[in-house]
Amino acid sequence: MIRNVVVGRLKDGVDPSEIEPGLQALRDLRVDGVELRLVAGLDLGLREGNAHYVITVDLDDEQAYKVYDADAEHNRIRAELFAPFSEKIERIQFRPS
Repeated sequence: MIRNVVVGRLKDGVDPSEIEPGLQALRDLRVDGVELRLVAGLDLGLREGNAHYVITVDLDDEQAYKVYDADAEHNRIRAELFAPFSEKIERIQFRPS
C-alpha cells in the first residue's frame, strides 16, 4: 500500500471554507481502475501554526498512485480548486508500517 499525504496552507485572506469545494471534489473523485481510499478535511484550529487542510489517499501500489496522479480530472481539481487559494502545498508518498 502507498499512502499519499497532502498538507496545504492557504494564501492570506482566503477563508478556509473556500477550499471545501476542492476537498469535496476529491472526495467524489473516481479514477478508472484505481481504488481510492481518500480522507480530506480542514484543520480544527487546535494548535497555532497548523496547516489549513489535509488530504490522505491510500492506494494499492505505485502504479495506482501514478494513474491517480496523472488523472485529468484530478489535475483539473488541483489547478482550479486548490492552486488559486493555496500559498503552499506539500506532499509525501510512503509505505505505512
